[in-house]
Amino acid sequence: MEALDELDHRIVQILRDDARIPNSRLADLVGIAPSTCLARVRSLLDRGVISGFAAIVSPAALGLGLEALISVSIRTGARQRIGEFRGDLEHRPEVRQLFFLGGSEDFVLHVAVHDTDALREFVVEQLSAHPAVASTRTSLVFSHSENRGLPGD
Repeated sequence: MEALDELDHRIVQILRDDARIPNSRLADLVGIAPSTCLARVRSLLDRGVISGFAAIVSPAALGLGLEALISVSIRTGARQRIGEFRGDLEHRPEVRQLFFLGGSEDFVLHVAVHDTDALREFVVEQLSAHPAVASTRTSLVFSHSENRGLPGD
């Protein structure tokens, strides 16, 4: 992948803070013409530096007041089922993020649910009952923050 120059870094940082910023305002902030800015943003998209734009929706605003991180270990003899397990879970409405890991756990799931009953049901029905799963460990999320900066910023 082509390295980012200082201008690309500035554009990416501004877009990370406000992906809805008008192109003309973005161009003003980085000191280039709007047409040049648009070309730069398109280049960042084409190169895969920016993979898309999305609305970040608060789970609590949707009535999903309980978030948890669930560590999952796959059975030793079920390694061939890792793809199936991932496919079964990555589009579940409760799953906000799914991480496939190297280390003591095979997966960590970030889930958002209505309450403890819904969390228990998800763990029992979707995880513990899955034939590939050896064990789970659930941790409740009290709060979280996200570092939206880039390395070296």
